[in-house]
Amino acid sequence: MERTHIKSIKQKIGEKITIKGFVETIRQQGSIAFLIIRDVTGRAQVVVLKSHTEAFDTCKTLTLESVVCITGLAKEEKQAPNGFEIEAEEIMVLSLASPELPIPVVFEKGGEETDAPKRFDYRWIDLRKDERINIFKVWTELEKGVRKYTEENNFIQVYAPSFMGVPSESGAEVFEVNYFDRKAYLAQSPQFYKQMAMAAGFEKVFITGPIFRAEPSYTTRHMTEFTGWDFELSYIESHHDVMDELEKFLISGFEQVNKTVLPELEIPKRPFPRVTMKEAKELLRAKGISGEKDYDVSPEEERELGRLIKEQTGSDFVFLIDYPANGRAFYHMRYPDQPDITKGFDLIYKGLEIVTGAQREHRYEVLEKQAKEKGMDVESLRGYMDFFKYGCPPHGGVGIGPGRIIMQMLDLPSVKEATLLPRDVKRINP
Repeated sequence: MERTHIKSIKQKIGEKITIKGFVETIRQQGSIAFLIIRDVTGRAQVVVLKSHTEAFDTCKTLTLESVVCITGLAKEEKQAPNGFEIEAEEIMVLSLASPELPIPVVFEKGGEETDAPKRFDYRWIDLRKDERINIFKVWTELEKGVRKYTEENNFIQVYAPSFMGVPSESGAEVFEVNYFDRKAYLAQSPQFYKQMAMAAGFEKVFITGPIFRAEPSYTTRHMTEFTGWDFELSYIESHHDVMDELEKFLISGFEQVNKTVLPELEIPKRPFPRVTMKEAKELLRAKGISGEKDYDVSPEEERELGRLIKEQTGSDFVFLIDYPANGRAFYHMRYPDQPDITKGFDLIYKGLEIVTGAQREHRYEVLEKQAKEKGMDVESLRGYMDFFKYGCPPHGGVGIGPGRIIMQMLDLPSVKEATLLPRDVKRINP
């Protein structure tokens, strides 16, 4: 018999149906037993009568979180969760769970959440909880929304390699790997390849894929591997064109999430506030907060800036623009009249940086000069520099951390909670 998902049972009252899922609770009451069965769409109560001998006997052998296939009559029952139940005629055990679960899926009244490290050790069990599954439903809808935007606005989807001959970013640690007779690096971003696509005349590209950072960080916002979204645009006039596009890109994602899984989610309004680094530092100093670096902001400064902008404008978003050159990558374009200031920016959402972007330097001679100023080995970058030697449109783009967006959207304590299998300095399993 064809399977019925639990969310569809109401439409099949009075029919014999088959459901499949996990056994969430078991209650034996003499000649009757009750089960709560869970699938990805919801929960259903199953009643097992002693008159259905085989099903009743099977019920006695069940353990919590076993996987079963149950066939029976769907009927109304006002006392049951959701107002219906299934009277089981057949129970087939598809997978019998060990009786002692390493972590609970359902908490007893007054029970406490298991510590994160142990939950991540048994991530496949931890993810059975509604609130965990919901994280990935939200992520799915967010990506659906941003992809809708890229499809409707003529972006070309490309996929960048993870092996690189030279590190793609300056300043961040890289994973070095053996690549036959030479060294290679795991990509810190698809930056070089996005720019190659601009030199190839693609004009608009969108990339999604893994990003690797060998930073020995133990914060709630960092991992050694995460999923990145990137886009790049040609023929821009300034970095403000990139920010304009990013606003529309994100709003499309938020609208999709709001429409499908989080109706309470606030959809941001354009334009997002834009504050220069100089202005931000002045605002923060006025509140008694001063970071160690004049070319960047600390997590504390990000949080306070987000709070101040929310208070002043009502927006959860703020662009921090005009970063000093000594804090940005060599390929960020600089102002002609302010060579120490870049056309680079970060986007902060609820006090956390979620996007880094810039107008890129597309002029070969200027790019080479800026690389030398940063003390970089220009010869090792020659393969990248050649992208700009034979004509390249003015362009800019962004690198987006969707895990951080989900973290802030759902008020999660760590970006690891928004990751199927988090990887950090100490965790590489499961």
